[in-house]
Amino acid sequence: MMDAVDPFELAHGIYPVAFDRRWHTGVHLMPATQNERVRAIADGEVVAYRVCQKAIDGGSGTPDSNAGFVLIKHSTETGDGRSITFYSLYMHLLELDGYTGLGVQLNTLPEYLRTPTPEDGQAGGGKKIYRKDVLGLPGRCHGQMHVHFEVFMLPADFNAYFGSTQLDNKGPATPTSKDCWGHTYYIIPADQTFLAKPPGTDSHNKLHGVLFQPLQSGTNQGGALHVESYFHKGTKYTSTWQVGSDGVRTLMTPQPVSESGYEYSMITRATQLYKDGPNDGYELLRFGRILADQPVLASGTADTPTGVAPGVAGNPHPISAPGPRTTWMRVTFAQGQEGYIDINADSIIKLSDADFPFFIGWQKISEGNTPFSDDGLCDVDQLKKIVDVAPQATNANESVDDDALSSYVKGHAAIREKLRGFICEAPTEWNSAHNDVRYAKLNEPDGFYGKQKSTNPDGYHDFLELLKKFQFWDKTGLSEDKLWFFHPLQFIRYFRRCGWLSADEMARCFPPKWLYLQGTQFAQSTTRWSTARSRAGEWVLAFNKGTRKYGVSASRQRLAHFFAHVVPETDSLHYVKELGGEHASYNPYYGRGLIQLTHLENYKPYGEFRKFPTGTVPATFSQLGWDPNALIARNNDGDSNKENCVDSSCFYVANRSGMLRHMDAGVTQDDAAAVSRDVNGNVSIENLNGYDVRLQAVLYLRNALLDDVFSGSTTPLTFVWRRNSAKEPVLDAQGQPVAVTAGNPPHVVMTGNPPHPKIKTKFYATQHTIDAFLTLQKP
Repeated sequence: MMDAVDPFELAHGIYPVAFDRRWHTGVHLMPATQNERVRAIADGEVVAYRVCQKAIDGGSGTPDSNAGFVLIKHSTETGDGRSITFYSLYMHLLELDGYTGLGVQLNTLPEYLRTPTPEDGQAGGGKKIYRKDVLGLPGRCHGQMHVHFEVFMLPADFNAYFGSTQLDNKGPATPTSKDCWGHTYYIIPADQTFLAKPPGTDSHNKLHGVLFQPLQSGTNQGGALHVESYFHKGTKYTSTWQVGSDGVRTLMTPQPVSESGYEYSMITRATQLYKDGPNDGYELLRFGRILADQPVLASGTADTPTGVAPGVAGNPHPISAPGPRTTWMRVTFAQGQEGYIDINADSIIKLSDADFPFFIGWQKISEGNTPFSDDGLCDVDQLKKIVDVAPQATNANESVDDDALSSYVKGHAAIREKLRGFICEAPTEWNSAHNDVRYAKLNEPDGFYGKQKSTNPDGYHDFLELLKKFQFWDKTGLSEDKLWFFHPLQFIRYFRRCGWLSADEMARCFPPKWLYLQGTQFAQSTTRWSTARSRAGEWVLAFNKGTRKYGVSASRQRLAHFFAHVVPETDSLHYVKELGGEHASYNPYYGRGLIQLTHLENYKPYGEFRKFPTGTVPATFSQLGWDPNALIARNNDGDSNKENCVDSSCFYVANRSGMLRHMDAGVTQDDAAAVSRDVNGNVSIENLNGYDVRLQAVLYLRNALLDDVFSGSTTPLTFVWRRNSAKEPVLDAQGQPVAVTAGNPPHVVMTGNPPHPKIKTKFYATQHTIDAFLTLQKP
């Protein structure tokens, strides 16, 4: 999605410096057509807004500008105890009179945005708003069509969130917290030893059955390495930068090194490489460190000696002998050279996007570190020093020329990219109390309006009066202190890497209504907001930890597929133990968990992966060696281990051959069917249990979690599935029921009292068309 939005950014509204060298703490966006809706970026509440019936005169003598805006407050979470509050502003929204000419009906807007407000705007009154809600259409400013878009945080909110990150820390350390999301980063000190193959690799280049492609041995002599690693659709991607003595980073991997299918086979890899603790090993492979509260793997390693005997030269670059947590990673250590290094070593710093490491572009711009001088204007030479990107040659006077800034920024993509990482402490331009400070130079004798005193004596006054038509800060109730601004598109792109859900966001994932086949007709089931929110509150921490660990929340698409199965499997988290499982042929290994583990052959690998104690267990579970009643779920009345209910389900997803791949393929009906077969087995379509609800849930979750935009509260859904919720008799050519036979020679199986032939039954496929509900779960 963000790749599609980036081209909407216009050159005349670059963050964070305007063409006149003043702060510009937002971006100007304009889609290809003016009837493209402006939508809220996240759930929140309206702080202030202004709706204009007509456009205003921006100074040209014609109505060429729009003062409409919406300011929204958003609160969410990015981890356990990691609440974040931020604001988004959408300015220059089209006047109401302009909708008719574009063929857009006003009823596409929320009701309160269809009526003009007072000219100076009004407080939002805490009106709720949800992600993708329509806020308006793009308008104009001084005749230029665009929306001015900002994302900012209040100082207290900024300090509360970023105070526990490593933002701007040039000497970061591996965090002790469990906050971890997005890409993983490693800082490898200089002069480390890289191996062509891990120690213990056999003649087939395998270590404990895992293939390690032979690479090169050597050292990263003289310079540290910054390494970035992430997974996308099963492939692991790794990029490396060499850090010079002057701190300059040189990219050594023009294209990230890719290891195809690495993530899809990571359960197997962890099981083979970390036999004493595959669960811990899996986290080492994914995060570079163990996030589990009670690790099983010992942490020690043993250093190799520098020589074989006193006075005898040995390895000039000693390495650690493999230990229980040794994690060999493929890394480029010199131009054109790759080798393996144990990234578990204490000397290697492990970070993630949750830490906001300095070397990926984030940089605070505040007092003492700002290109803005006391007069509020940006000094181009100072900006170049801060940006530190291949400065172009300039003449002696260019830095004081307004055009120099425009030329410098617009002409260099690397500069604009660097600016996207600036987090700027600055005053808002929407507070009229700042006007005289911000624009005073315009009225000085050599300023724009100062030079016009004789011909345009009211010019500066008129200019300030025009500004006030756009400003609104007194309606917000917010502090007049400086704020912390982000490049809004970069902010969104970065935080989309975090799959953690707040309790409200999780509750939104339970459809309020769906249809299910009952007999040959569809009946309706409902889940109220109070129920959804209560269950989400109980489950959200366990849910987030499990989906993060196994990569299920690495993309919202995966999460949509996962939820689409959790909904029917558990009746929206009502049941975590299979109803009537005690009477099933596979008792006692009936379904437990969210996507419920069923059958002994699914319980066994999970217990081995988690290394559950295999001591005294009830005789019922002697084949398994551990008690799933105690460790997963005993009943549906609260006697369950929520973390293991989620963990076992996510393990099933990650371990099931092809399931993550099918989730990554898309969200069409065919994709939903493929994922359903991963749960129910490779059976014909009519034998997929709960398929009707799964299909509806996928559509609903596309609306709740993904970027799809639907035009109504329902959408038609046509699919082939069983025609009756109960199996029907199998009929012969004459239309008579066929009896079940057994034995040799075959005989009819009798059942009941009095005895009668047992009839064969099956599901018959037919086509259904229903309306799937899309309306979001909300209070």
